Amino acid sequence: MEDSKKAIEASMDTVAGRLRQAGCVFAEEEARLLLSASRTPAELDAMIERRTAGEPLEQIIGWAPFCGLRIEVEPGVFVPRQRSELLVREAASLAEPGGVVVDLCCGSGALGAALAAALGPIELYAVDIDPAAVRCARRNIAAAGGRVYQGDLYAPLPAELRGRIRLLVANVPYVPTEAIRLLPPEARLHEPLAALDGGADGLDIQRRVAAEASLWLEPGGHLLVEASERQAPQSARLFAASGLLPRIVHCAEREATIVIGRKPIRQEDLMELVPVANK
Repeated sequence: MEDSKKAIEASMDTVAGRLRQAGCVFAEEEARLLLSASRTPAELDAMIERRTAGEPLEQIIGWAPFCGLRIEVEPGVFVPRQRSELLVREAASLAEPGGVVVDLCCGSGALGAALAAALGPIELYAVDIDPAAVRCARRNIAAAGGRVYQGDLYAPLPAELRGRIRLLVANVPYVPTEAIRLLPPEARLHEPLAALDGGADGLDIQRRVAAEASLWLEPGGHLLVEASERQAPQSARLFAASGLLPRIVHCAEREATIVIGRKPIRQEDLMELVPVANK
């Protein structure tokens, strides 16, 4: 037993040393995860090589922690960020068990899976244009009975959902095209460009999501998107121009910003949109 413990500690030190030399900030933590995920010394060595070459740890071990869950990811799939837990928290506060929830640009399905875990039974749908993301999302939201569609934004959703969606969460790409080159290599080289590039100002996909949101939301339903703190005021104006009552939520601790839009219930609510849309 003592020899086995010493061997594990030696392996930990060796793996952590290789990771640290490659610039991994959390070398010890990553070493523990790689050791637990590998089944043979050869597999461990291959995993270390992939990590030191810059591949995201989550894609190597096959999962990412998110909202207390293990979200399955595979190579080439966007890795859920911890800052997106703010979006889940705010969305959960606006939902009700049994309501219709749609996760657009779902990637691994992390948002939908987390909301299902937080809310209990919901009618859950998810959409992504990337086949690898769709495969992951189907595994991640299967336990919640969610349905996943491959296609462009709203296009593949069942028509009967129009006007019935309580929560529309959309972690759309919002990095301006020119800023892609400034991203860490883990993201820039190993995650799909379509999951990162939001166009010239970063808001191209967000515009398309906001433009149709009112058609799909029920009265009083909400659209929630992630944005940068700098983009958020412009996002709020986009929401208002699309008939949604906007507000911005920022969390300094998570360095996260989300924009929330509510579909008006009463006609007088529409008067609130005019000053926001015209800013």
